[in-house]
Amino acid sequence: MRRASVHAWLMLLPALVLLVAFTHGPAVSTLVDSFFSTPKGSRAAVWVGAENYQVMVGDPVFWKAVHNNLVFAAATIPLSIGLALVMALWVNERIAGRAFLRMAYFTPTVLPMIAVANIWLFFYTPQYGLLEQITGALGLPSHNWLGSPSTALGAVTLVAIWKEAGFFMIFYLAALQTLNPSLREAAAIEGASRWYFFRRIQWPLLMPTTLFVLVNAFINAFRMVDHLFVLTRGGPDNASILLLYHLYEVGFSFWDTAYASAITVVLVAVLAGIALFQFFVLDRKVHYR
Repeated sequence: MRRASVHAWLMLLPALVLLVAFTHGPAVSTLVDSFFSTPKGSRAAVWVGAENYQVMVGDPVFWKAVHNNLVFAAATIPLSIGLALVMALWVNERIAGRAFLRMAYFTPTVLPMIAVANIWLFFYTPQYGLLEQITGALGLPSHNWLGSPSTALGAVTLVAIWKEAGFFMIFYLAALQTLNPSLREAAAIEGASRWYFFRRIQWPLLMPTTLFVLVNAFINAFRMVDHLFVLTRGGPDNASILLLYHLYEVGFSFWDTAYASAITVVLVAVLAGIALFQFFVLDRKVHYR
């Protein structure tokens, strides 16, 4: 028994070393750094306590990023999940070109994020972009979608929904294909409509997948940064800045690593709290087979 236990720990050791070295270790180091000042040149870091967190509370750009991220999450999470579910239900049916549709829906997921951003940058280009060509054909005036504070965040949100819906669709499609076909046959015999069958049978059975997708959607909404580098860089006037991009600017553009550590701690704590709520509260409403 003891030999088996030692053997098991030895098998886990490589994964545990990587986990501590690249996950738990940096997390603890970031927490410690958030209570120190940023070292500059020959001046070493000194203990400043909660000063970095006080700076964060008084930072208007930070609160702007928080507001934008909440709006971004409120739009991307339900829309991407809802769209993914609709696409999965559609391509799960026996329709012509089903394989092509599945490939078309999933293609945005496998494309590199920088490539996706460049594609949409072409769509949004004033006067020459695809979107401008469509609006021009409809007689609408030209508009700088990424350069206007009123539409920059919405334009970035649309790109995120387009890219993530196909990714979530794969999980829903896999879950739908595991459902017993006799359930549909029994519902058809009883005269149940498609909507009733979905609401009373499919949707409850898809709840474990929905919980998994929901956790991933929340994390993705708060770690969005790639598209901003190409599309807006947080502008104009911080209209599309998100938390992770603000964190990047503070840490690597302004080189204030201590303040960046404080932002990281808050961001990780919020995401951990959301994940715990989803697993320990929402999980009770999930019916596992």
